[in-house]
Amino acid sequence: MSQATLERTQPDTLEAKSEQPSPLPAETTLPDTRGLDLWAQDRSLQQLLGLYLPAELYDHLRPHLARLGAMVTTRLDDLSHAADRHPPVLHQRDRQGRDRPWIEKHPAYRELERVAFEEFGLAAMSHRGGVLGWPEPIPPAGKYALTYLLVQSEFGLCCPLSMTDALTRTLRRFGDPALVERALPALVATDLDALAQGAMFMTEQGAGSDVGASTVSARPDGRGGWRLQGDKWFCSNPDAAWAMVLARPEGGAAGTKGLGLFLMPRSVTGSDGQERANAYRIVRLKDKLGTRSMASGEIALEGAEAYLVGDLGQGFRQMAEMINVSRLSNGVRAAGLMRRAWHEALAVAEQRSAFGRRLIELPLMRRQLLKLLLPSEQALSMVLYTAEVMARADAGDPNAKTLLRALTPLIKFRACRDARKVTGDSMEVRGGCGYIEEWISPRLVRDAHLGSIWEGTSNIVALDVLRAARKLEAHRVLTRTLSAQLTEAQAIPQDLRAELEDRLERAARLVETARDGNEGGERLARQAASALYNAATAAILAVEGAALAERLGDARRLVLSRLVVDHRLTARDPLTPDLPEQDEAAAALLLGGQPCSLAEAQAVCGLG
Repeated sequence: MSQATLERTQPDTLEAKSEQPSPLPAETTLPDTRGLDLWAQDRSLQQLLGLYLPAELYDHLRPHLARLGAMVTTRLDDLSHAADRHPPVLHQRDRQGRDRPWIEKHPAYRELERVAFEEFGLAAMSHRGGVLGWPEPIPPAGKYALTYLLVQSEFGLCCPLSMTDALTRTLRRFGDPALVERALPALVATDLDALAQGAMFMTEQGAGSDVGASTVSARPDGRGGWRLQGDKWFCSNPDAAWAMVLARPEGGAAGTKGLGLFLMPRSVTGSDGQERANAYRIVRLKDKLGTRSMASGEIALEGAEAYLVGDLGQGFRQMAEMINVSRLSNGVRAAGLMRRAWHEALAVAEQRSAFGRRLIELPLMRRQLLKLLLPSEQALSMVLYTAEVMARADAGDPNAKTLLRALTPLIKFRACRDARKVTGDSMEVRGGCGYIEEWISPRLVRDAHLGSIWEGTSNIVALDVLRAARKLEAHRVLTRTLSAQLTEAQAIPQDLRAELEDRLERAARLVETARDGNEGGERLARQAASALYNAATAAILAVEGAALAERLGDARRLVLSRLVVDHRLTARDPLTPDLPEQDEAAAALLLGGQPCSLAEAQAVCGLG
């Protein structure tokens, strides 16, 4: 039996073991989502893809979405749990004492790679036709819908997926044609034996978020290549076949303007024609709070061979392309984590009873569920809206490019922060068992904290919202675009439209106050980013709700829009009791999962 075959069969044994629980009386069985079909249960995702994907493509992708959604709480959960409990191990030498470092990955993680890279082609589908049987590249909304389902079980692998996808995108946009021709075929392969994964090595210990302080150097090797020297401090997927690396050419200017972007291979061909490891070492692997299944390490560059990508001195601007795609991917992952947390909490509330009543019948639990659902729905809408904007930007639409520049830091900032609270509150719904590693809740909480750190901490990304406003007026392009879409959506009740217009304008003015306030204004950056995200998502929800009310007779997203206005964009006196009638009416509409008519939405939520 080959090693590849062995790796693919071992997880089946793991799964078989997990399928043999000790029998318990029905009345003592704990609520469980095992076997829950997360595609079939996600009416929001199904409806929204009907808006954001061409009908023919959606029909083609439905079976694949259904297949993946059915795997999440069974096979994928088994594999993800095993990979989380058996993190990768770095071996510096082989058994003969030779310096040949390699990373040992658990068979469960290898099987997850096969599902994501090979079976579903998630890293390749944006770059070539033929993936999942579709003749053309699949637009971002399709790719992110599949990722959104996958991440509800496995977060760690989604980082290498995202980096391989983003590296390929950046290389195709800025790389020399000969370099693209050399690297591209393996980057977009869907056969694990032929696949080359990607990585991004940017962070340095002394620089952190201040990328302009980077000290890794690059010097020409006299043969058209470059040699990299120095240390990179946090490198995920460190044994990837290709890595994008920021480095400062010797004599280059200080700050980000002096940085170059280089593509570094894991192995190179020597003058003797023999392939050998490139001149860098994985010094150690990080012992991380979350994403334990996926390796992250420290890299010592010791004259590593690399190739310039794009213009020398434009490295940071070009790397920003990769970072922005990764930030959107972080938002997708946050949305997926929140949706899984919602499924977990809802299962407990529906299946468990206390004080003679099902938990979901208790007013305080219904309120808590509503507070879990709202940010989850906001994030899903923001993901698909941004994906559609990305498709237009890639097609050359200049307005969409500016919109994308506003949307990516917004979703990275707010959705990732919301995921931390939603996953934690969902754990609380399950109670003490939610704190036990046998359940998925602890992993959701641990992984959720990553989104607010990688590709820019909350402070850095909030400041980036102001930077986009300062350089491009991106916030105004966003609010004008959404205002126009609100006007076109005739089914939106007039009073809700007026409130949404008001919140968009006030959010834009708050961004400008923060933008124009010099250092004092920076203190408002997080408040301004949150306000613009919430105002934007409220408007997007309303536009979607109007379209779905006309197409399908389902106005629930108008109710969600109303709740965003009331709960996240309206000041409340903490010493005045909340009036529960509207929230309880909204809970009755939203928690049951059934469609509601426009008239019902208007009557229940005071829309007119």
